[in-house]
Amino acid sequence: MVTGARPLPVADAPRAGRLHQFWDVEGPLSLECDVAVCGSGAGGATLAAELAEAGARVLIFEEGGFWDTRSFGPRLFEAATRLYRAAGTEQAHGPPDVLFLQGRCVGGSTVINGGMSWRTPERVLERWGREHGIPAVDPESMAPIFERLEALVHVGPQAPDTIGRDQSLFRLGAERRGLRVVANRRNQRQCVGSNNCVFGCPTGGKQSMLVSMLPRALGFGAELYADCRVQRLLVHERGGRPRIEGLIARLVDPRTDRPGPPVRVRARHVVLSCGATQTPVLLLRNRVACGSGQVGRHLTLHPNAKAIAIFEDAVHPWRGVHQAYQVHERLEEGILLAAPFLQPQILALTLPRLGARLWEVLGQIERVVSGGVLVEDSTSGRVLPGPFGSARMRYRMTRHDLDRCLRGLALLCEIYFAAGAQRIVLPIHGLEEITSPDEIRRLFAHPLDPRDIEIATVHAMGSCRMGIDPHRAVVDAFGESHEVRGLWIADASVLPTPVGVNPMLTIMALATRTAFFLRQRLGLG
Repeated sequence: MVTGARPLPVADAPRAGRLHQFWDVEGPLSLECDVAVCGSGAGGATLAAELAEAGARVLIFEEGGFWDTRSFGPRLFEAATRLYRAAGTEQAHGPPDVLFLQGRCVGGSTVINGGMSWRTPERVLERWGREHGIPAVDPESMAPIFERLEALVHVGPQAPDTIGRDQSLFRLGAERRGLRVVANRRNQRQCVGSNNCVFGCPTGGKQSMLVSMLPRALGFGAELYADCRVQRLLVHERGGRPRIEGLIARLVDPRTDRPGPPVRVRARHVVLSCGATQTPVLLLRNRVACGSGQVGRHLTLHPNAKAIAIFEDAVHPWRGVHQAYQVHERLEEGILLAAPFLQPQILALTLPRLGARLWEVLGQIERVVSGGVLVEDSTSGRVLPGPFGSARMRYRMTRHDLDRCLRGLALLCEIYFAAGAQRIVLPIHGLEEITSPDEIRRLFAHPLDPRDIEIATVHAMGSCRMGIDPHRAVVDAFGESHEVRGLWIADASVLPTPVGVNPMLTIMALATRTAFFLRQRLGLG
């Protein structure tokens, strides 16, 4: 049951003194709290809200800046520099190289994602219990947590009048091919279908952490420091198991990236929620909790390939919600199909090798329907520290996963031709376009060189995975470090395996589970 006082809107937080930005801090700070949370995305914001509601003194530190809903618009350069890490240019190096898009702002990647809110598949939860020994993570135990979160962030299907023609064509083609279509579940409240999700929702309809969990946390007394980069973890190592004591951060000028005043925090507990790339980098740079050799390993990405269908008549794909339907028919095979609208700028960013053909596609954008195939990884990669605080990702797709990408692309082609597409542009060198269903077989005519396909992702997971074996996992079954008492992780990095669906709700659910356990440790019930 959802209870508690009415949360404070983030936009009102500065007036209440609970949101602090670079310009608000004139000199060094020395702070104390029960729990310091590093990161304000799906994991950090959810955990912070639960603990603040229980009465804990919570401080949240976010490296990115605070941007109000009213500031969001359709301009890529503005959104990329404000909201995306490395302006959307990060890559996991393969082959193939995988473009990776993630958020770096108050609210994290939930500000720039499509809002898909799927529960962890039951087979995945059962695998976590069976292979990693995690208790109370079975579907029955997790159901109340999912129900709570779905109520808090208003998870549900789209209103029919917000669904555009591009989504209707995807559904029509799938049904004509005999594929079962499911209505997407999104964290949205009165979504008007503006289709600006990846640049920040301009209406606040998408219930990102910016307008849901963070206002809730601030309303219950938490404080948030934006433009604040965590640099050091303070650990007491004298006798017995080391224990966390706090952290050192620094305010950073968002205009120049120059360092500002230092922030020293004394905390009973520290929670890392920096994401699957930055959390392991922070641990590795500090040489904290790295004894198992597992920090940064087991990185999974949900590789994603695209198909661009061109129809004879105007579709106007920008009218309506970002994504309304998915095909889950092949989830057991690790293949998920969807039709997210990609703005011209995002198409250009994710399909650069199409060259002149890309400009032709963009010139016909009113007749375009984009589709994507998401693959559940059968392999994993690694995260290592890079220069200037960045992360270096290594990830090599297996032949099995490449073959599943091709099977998914073939299904998308079948769907779009069944819906009436004239031709389909593909992200494969040497097979950039097919014009009839008979040509789909060309996808399988020759073994695919991994360097010849364009792959992207928005789902990084698993680099500090959860499990009961301290030799195979970084944190225990409830998110606490096996090596450092009081150090916790609540983000995508703890996922023991890929989940095969959009992982946001899974991250939130595991963070909630960690928060419940940490509340008991704090004596808050």
